[in-house]
Amino acid sequence: MSLNSAAGRRTASGAGHFDPPLLHPVHRLGARALDFRRQVALMAIINRTPDSFYDAGRTFGQEAAVAAALNAVHDGADWVDIGGVPFAPGPALDAAEEAARIVPVIRAVRDQSDVIISADTFHPAVAEKAIEAGANVINDTTGLHDPQLARVAAGAGVHLVVTHSLAAPRTVYPRPQYTDVVTEVAGFLRSRAEYAQELGVAPEKIIIDPGHDLNKNTLHSLELTRRLAEIAEVGYPVLAAVSNKDFIGETLDEPKLERVEGSLAAAVAAVFNGARILRMHNVRAASRAIRMTEAILGWREPVRLRHNMGDVNEPAQ
Repeated sequence: MSLNSAAGRRTASGAGHFDPPLLHPVHRLGARALDFRRQVALMAIINRTPDSFYDAGRTFGQEAAVAAALNAVHDGADWVDIGGVPFAPGPALDAAEEAARIVPVIRAVRDQSDVIISADTFHPAVAEKAIEAGANVINDTTGLHDPQLARVAAGAGVHLVVTHSLAAPRTVYPRPQYTDVVTEVAGFLRSRAEYAQELGVAPEKIIIDPGHDLNKNTLHSLELTRRLAEIAEVGYPVLAAVSNKDFIGETLDEPKLERVEGSLAAAVAAVFNGARILRMHNVRAASRAIRMTEAILGWREPVRLRHNMGDVNEPAQ
């Protein structure tokens, strides 16, 4: 049971999970600190869009979006990701309109919680306004298509998520082809992380995301999940955005609202292969899956110990 390199290793304890070779294990985001040696962060998804692929506009209204974010925190989210534009191809949205969608939500959530907040945007102008409103992270799904986005994050000293994707924002990329999807994605992320640093982003502020389903087919996304340790070996915390995606739907032949179990299975597999942030829709279920996984890995103590601990075996409550 070994995946040995100068960078990371499989452990004999913890059921063979992969310990990623993190360049900076502890990350401070606003009022919170995350130790990715012994912790998995749960990122909840808040889409203030009328056409998001999963919730189809359920949180498009401002009050609904704020309520969903605060409910996610109550249900166990460490982090909320607030976006106003889907990744899927479609018409461009003016930066001012995008900011009008997400900035009031970020401000309202920040006024009521110290939760980590990321703005899901590729527009530098939107990122600036989101940071002013209280965002700790800029989540860019375009692989730094606009380098000014990294400069904005660097200037504000916030975290930046660098994601693998191939298409220009909101454009079609038909029939993506890879010789070795994992090797190519890892190389892209390594190169883009170095580029972000050239633009001023501190290495301890960088998170990488292999971009499941983003310009990838189902076989590509399954391979990324299976070999995610090779992405984690790049050295930055890995964000796995696997929730309810089409690679799960196609694998199980299930519609969007019937993919929870598949999403949780993919999420746990990602953690065992080095992911340290999970971007999930079904927060309550994901929180329990994460906490149970942390306990199995020896990072978290059970809330109570009663079973077979006394003279009489008391039933669980």
